[in-house]
Amino acid sequence: MTYRPFLRLSGKAFSLLALAATVALPGCVSPVGPVEVTRFHAPDVAMLGGGTIHVEPAEGQADDMEFRTYANAVMRELTRLGYSEPIPGQDTGEQVAVLSLERHRYQPQRGSNPVSVGVGGSTGSYGSGVGVGVGIDLSGPPPEQVDTKIAVTIMERASGRHLWEGRASFTVRADSPLAQTPLGAAKMTEALFKGFPGESGETILVK
Repeated sequence: MTYRPFLRLSGKAFSLLALAATVALPGCVSPVGPVEVTRFHAPDVAMLGGGTIHVEPAEGQADDMEFRTYANAVMRELTRLGYSEPIPGQDTGEQVAVLSLERHRYQPQRGSNPVSVGVGGSTGSYGSGVGVGVGIDLSGPPPEQVDTKIAVTIMERASGRHLWEGRASFTVRADSPLAQTPLGAAKMTEALFKGFPGESGETILVK
């Protein structure tokens, strides 16, 4: 009788393998797209990246929990760039970052011809024939998408002068982990401020 060796995994090793499979799975079923970013800034950028700044909602923007998540992500990036947050109740900040946020879910539509018909014929020395083929799209509807857009305008609080403006847009499948607000906010704000202040007027794609 021939004995085949087998691998015995400890409970810890099995758990690690299971975790790795779980992490890898979303990447297979939930593809993500790049973040499209456009920035504009004043010719003199010396005032950017320093001093105190406060993130505030744009006019008409709902200051709800979802907005606060994005506002906190913007403030983290601004702090990383050299800004500091003013002391609550004592200072409103030398500069202000005005933030607007738009998020919506939608269902993409496929083409209007889910059924295709093909007719093929052949002739030759050994006879002729005509075949009709019918193709039906059975793949189902496209996956639901989540589209997010943010815009940040950095201004001098005293004068109201615009120093920097940036916009970012991002679309992912609704079942992607990045469709969740905390992860999406971190990815979008990181992309928006990458290479700050950026090339004025240039649109880039950040993966």
